[in-house]
Amino acid sequence: MSEFDGRAFARSLGTGPGVYLMRDAAGKVLYVGKARNLRRRVGSYFSRRDLGPRLNLLVRKVDHMEVSLTRTEAEALLLENEWIKAHRPRFNINLRDDKSYPWIRLETAHPYPRIGFYRGSRKPPHRYFGPFSSAGAVREALNQIYRLFGVRQCRDTVFENRSRPCLQYQINRCSAPCVGYISEQDYAADVRAAVQFLEGRSDEVIEHLGERMEQASRSLDFEKAATYRDRIRAVQQVRGSQFVTGASGEMDVVGMHVEAAKACVHVVEFRHGRNVGGRSYFPGNLHEDMTAADILGAFLGQYYADRNPPAEILLSQEPSDAALWEEALGSRRGSRVALSWRLRGQRAEWVRLAAANAGDALRRRLAERDQVGRGLAALAEMLEMPNPPERLECFDISHISGTETVGSCVVFGPRGPEKKQYRRFNVSDIEPGDDYAAMEQVLRRRYTRVLEKSEDLPDLVVIDGGKGQLGRARKVFEELGLDAIPLLGVAKGPARRAGHERFIMGDREAVPGPHHPASHLVQQIRDEAHRFAISGHRKRRQKRAQASPLEQVPGVGPKRRQALLKAFGGLQGIRKAGVDELVRVGGISRKLAEAVVEHLHKP
Repeated sequence: MSEFDGRAFARSLGTGPGVYLMRDAAGKVLYVGKARNLRRRVGSYFSRRDLGPRLNLLVRKVDHMEVSLTRTEAEALLLENEWIKAHRPRFNINLRDDKSYPWIRLETAHPYPRIGFYRGSRKPPHRYFGPFSSAGAVREALNQIYRLFGVRQCRDTVFENRSRPCLQYQINRCSAPCVGYISEQDYAADVRAAVQFLEGRSDEVIEHLGERMEQASRSLDFEKAATYRDRIRAVQQVRGSQFVTGASGEMDVVGMHVEAAKACVHVVEFRHGRNVGGRSYFPGNLHEDMTAADILGAFLGQYYADRNPPAEILLSQEPSDAALWEEALGSRRGSRVALSWRLRGQRAEWVRLAAANAGDALRRRLAERDQVGRGLAALAEMLEMPNPPERLECFDISHISGTETVGSCVVFGPRGPEKKQYRRFNVSDIEPGDDYAAMEQVLRRRYTRVLEKSEDLPDLVVIDGGKGQLGRARKVFEELGLDAIPLLGVAKGPARRAGHERFIMGDREAVPGPHHPASHLVQQIRDEAHRFAISGHRKRRQKRAQASPLEQVPGVGPKRRQALLKAFGGLQGIRKAGVDELVRVGGISRKLAEAVVEHLHKP
């Protein structure tokens, strides 16, 4: 029981608006709330006993509180949701998202800027467009940009080491600035046109392409003029295919479905009169006394906490504090934001479809969760565990002929895969192709770190392999004092047929068969571990294949690599050159030339 005197704390507060934050004895954030009158709102938690089971539990856990004053209630509303997204409190509705939103990034620091897919923090000097509702929407936009404007998509390391155009130039998706096929001024004009296209200013794009077409015609370069003519037609087709009749310039359509104490919100985005994609979200930490209006209001706050709201938001129903949300989102946008839920005609149909998508997504997720729950219960019965496992971790190893070996760890719980907790391990210092040693190294690294960081331990560990891998796993667990954690080995069945795997549990073995719930769950976990390991191995192999041997020579940076490649026509020419020939290239000293020759002729 906490000894925190909430009544005394409330009396010390002012009567203005603000945000309050409740922490437990360990300093962990339990709840974040906003108030029009801080003293009255905070005091209400500690002046009544009939708060209900959820709030009574919250109050008992509070050890201390913090507050932040704001000028208006609308500011408090925005700050509340920023803190919820930052702290993910247990007693707040949380909008969980496995990944950051995808963006398009224009890398402005380079003389020939690159436009590409991006996730992560947005830092200057680059320019960002988005966020987009899905990775598919970003890739569709990028495909159009590459096809229409020929802007480069390769990374700087590839760009600086090209001696001839790549395949993207051959299929008319790049203007080959890497080898000087386009001037810096003309490339900059194409980049400006691409930015105008991303901003929905198609008329200006067509005008730009028309000027380039006329300029090419005056220079009697009719082939290039025809290329610009085709691009103009393509822009007109894209504009026509994406425009939605009746859509305002910027608008979001938000539909929600609530069922079995779970909720799904589906958002469809319209930008510049075009449908740019939709996505479903599943708010967490719901409880029985929450209304649909409360859930929708909480969703709006967290969804727009890190994105600019559009001018109009269509809703399937009225959210809590609707007028306050209009004011708060308007202040974030810098202009009026209209929330609408009593709709007719086309707008009502859009909202109905968004709500139908939300209902379909929620039903599929509930069905998946039920299947996972049945599989966990079946596993517990098979392994003679007292309760179904709450946390499973599965390991797999991937390599080709023992090279670029990668180990994966995937995590599953009652809700299914917990992708934020997945981990990969680059395996080294073992005999190539020794899967047993690789598994031992991955397990030791994984659980040594778990113990050092006091992270959550699994209730069950699944090893993709037979008795050999399982034996190495037992050895590691005994050394680390984790031998109480059950281990399950999954050996491939006859002819590697899915569903006929052999489960190895200590001294016992079983073949549950393709229709057993435990078999379904283990197949899903094992396949996910396999997929995650293979994708890591491919990335590692691709990185090695794309790396230039010159990058490993100390003192040879991007400019010197580019100078060498241009002087000798590629890596083969550099290999054939001697020290005296290399020093003739600007910036290459004799000592550096000797280092290049030594490195490129290593056995």
